[in-house]
Amino acid sequence: MGNEHHSNEVNEAIGKKKIDRLQFRGGVFAATIPLVFFIVWAITLSVMELVTEEALVLGMVLGILIGLFFCKSKWADYAQSLFSGMAQPIGVIAVIAWFWAGMFAKLLSAGGLVDGLIWFGFQTGLEGGYYVGLTFILSALFATAVGTGYGTVATFGILMYPAGLVLGADPVILLAAILSGAVFGDNLAPVSDTTIVSATTQEADVPGVVRSRFKYSITAAIPSLILFVLVGGGDQARNPELINQFKEQVSPEGLLLLIPFAIVLYLALTGHHLLTSLTWGIVSSVAVIFLTGTPLSKVISIHKENGSPVVEGALMSGIGGYFNMAILILFILAAAHLLEVAGTMDAIRNFFLKLINKVVKRAEVSIYAIVASLNVFITINTAAEIAAAPFVRKLGKEFNIHPYRRANFLDTVSSSLGYILPWSGGVLLAWATIKGAAKDYEFMTVVDPTDVFPYVFQGWGLLIVMLIAALTGWGLRYTGKNGEEVHPKDYQPEK
Repeated sequence: MGNEHHSNEVNEAIGKKKIDRLQFRGGVFAATIPLVFFIVWAITLSVMELVTEEALVLGMVLGILIGLFFCKSKWADYAQSLFSGMAQPIGVIAVIAWFWAGMFAKLLSAGGLVDGLIWFGFQTGLEGGYYVGLTFILSALFATAVGTGYGTVATFGILMYPAGLVLGADPVILLAAILSGAVFGDNLAPVSDTTIVSATTQEADVPGVVRSRFKYSITAAIPSLILFVLVGGGDQARNPELINQFKEQVSPEGLLLLIPFAIVLYLALTGHHLLTSLTWGIVSSVAVIFLTGTPLSKVISIHKENGSPVVEGALMSGIGGYFNMAILILFILAAAHLLEVAGTMDAIRNFFLKLINKVVKRAEVSIYAIVASLNVFITINTAAEIAAAPFVRKLGKEFNIHPYRRANFLDTVSSSLGYILPWSGGVLLAWATIKGAAKDYEFMTVVDPTDVFPYVFQGWGLLIVMLIAALTGWGLRYTGKNGEEVHPKDYQPEK
């Protein structure tokens, strides 16, 4: 008996006890206090230009501590709920994707791809807004191929961003173009976790979902591309001394690193797993680096400085640049889980059910609003999707809305806000990435999270497109007797 009791205590301590409900002083919405505190903290630091990764982690920890004092249930149950939130696979998947993408991007940078891109821009005249437009296209293609917007932000923030500043791109618009490409791919990629979650939770097949949402994605992408070209040029990088310096230094040799980049795209587009594709990209990058004569120390170097061991090189910096972000993401997931166990999710659902009153248009607008509101608080888009999915499925089924349509509302709104809001995972990751890259390039401008969000044109475009779709019924399809899509003109509801 003693051993059994001790075993139960150990299981509870390591997170095996499941908490179904927490009570908070002030009602179910008091569970949002940790996340609300973090959002206010992050925006305040950003406006005051005091934001650091460590400060963001501290803000999330303080928010969780404050939330503890509003918890009426046992504090042990509050802690257990946090552990359960941290243990969700979504966080681990995101962190691993960052590490692999970070190593790959840093290897490409160490091999000289940034210099090669700058050389190419000088030779072709592809500068300013045209470079920003190209960045949007390439990041959208990469994100669609590898299926991770976060990995795209990590890769392009290290490669395309520094090169673009030399070639006359506006830093804010350039970073927004990278985030917009991530939005496009995260929303449309068949292998994206957001695509898979949106399809499976709405009981739909992934290929059909992708085909049905292409019209929304491209409707937002075309004007976004035009805007990036028109407003993407900036004066910040038009420093004649800097340009002349780079014209003398850069060479086309680094463009050989496009070979590993192409390998990753090919493997991803032919159905290989993200980790498999990036691993081959890492291996081929190392091979190309050796062939071009780049010293091994740029890949990895383990030595002592002043008697202390030091690990340096592209592989280490590719991983090390995301340690703080990995911790932050786990804490955000933990705080977001409190909304579920506190009943906040149920309260949101019941509120919108009263507003709908059996009107399809209201149902779709409510689905849009529910997904958007959860993404405001749950700043990891896949986690927000999973939280919103049961509401979307329940409301959609009540009005016989086709699973493709439900999945599209769920994914487009989540994929957009995940790279727009200044406190969202995608924007904070972009900021952390370029901040890390600035250590290698003295000329780089580090854009604050609050500066970039108005210019993520693909994200805002998708939000506008889907709101219009909800208000006008554009693209609305009902479910037929055999599960087929039925146009509203041909739909006859069962009496």
